[in-house]
Amino acid sequence: MSTNHPDTRDDLISYCKRKLGEPVLEVNVALEQVEDRIDDALEYYQEFHSDATVRTYLKHLVTESDVTNGYIPISSDVIFVQRLFPVNSASGVNDWSGIKYQIMLNDVGNLGNFMSELVYYEQMQQHMSLLDMKINGTPQVSFSRRQNRLVIHGEFGAGDIKAGDYIIAQVVQIVDPETHTSIYNDMWLKEYATALIKRQWGANLIKFEGMQLPGGVILNGRQIYEDATVDIEKLEERIRLEQELPVDFFVG
Repeated sequence: MSTNHPDTRDDLISYCKRKLGEPVLEVNVALEQVEDRIDDALEYYQEFHSDATVRTYLKHLVTESDVTNGYIPISSDVIFVQRLFPVNSASGVNDWSGIKYQIMLNDVGNLGNFMSELVYYEQMQQHMSLLDMKINGTPQVSFSRRQNRLVIHGEFGAGDIKAGDYIIAQVVQIVDPETHTSIYNDMWLKEYATALIKRQWGANLIKFEGMQLPGGVILNGRQIYEDATVDIEKLEERIRLEQELPVDFFVG
């Protein structure tokens, strides 16, 4: 059953072909080529569209292999690591008896006695954050997207990270279209996938340019190719201007 609201990969392919003229016209593109163009469309969508990714938190239990390797393996659907939370060993002393917790507890008590002193509380929070940054610092990391590795410099060698510790990182992760199928119904993605398939169609027909078919029909693959190229350029410009998130400082 045809639908204008595809929620699977096959539905998206059928939608694109219908928009190009099927079943009235035969779209001369092999299924393998169509699959490749859908992959290209999804890749570009995931790279630049704000709806294609989500900011989330990644929790990882450190293993002996991680310590030996000197890095943390990261799933391939993670494209950026924005922040690694301060690393504390399972045997550390950063608990309720720590000085930072006690000072913050005292701040909360003062806030309860002086409800109007929110300015004081905010200033104290900033002061504690500054002390924490200067004294403890933050883990120095690098992330290689193509290697799927998160390297935490110095922590493994110094023994600050041990097997059994948990690593928590703030990351940008690709939204899986097979799980969240509404992606296939994204307006920009449908137009872009259609344009890519159209350009492939034109490229296939260019070698038959000028050939006359029965009934006097003359193939004009070059025009199809050029029209699709114009559409693609407009769509790529639109996603960068309207849908791409503002540039941020990412690790990796």
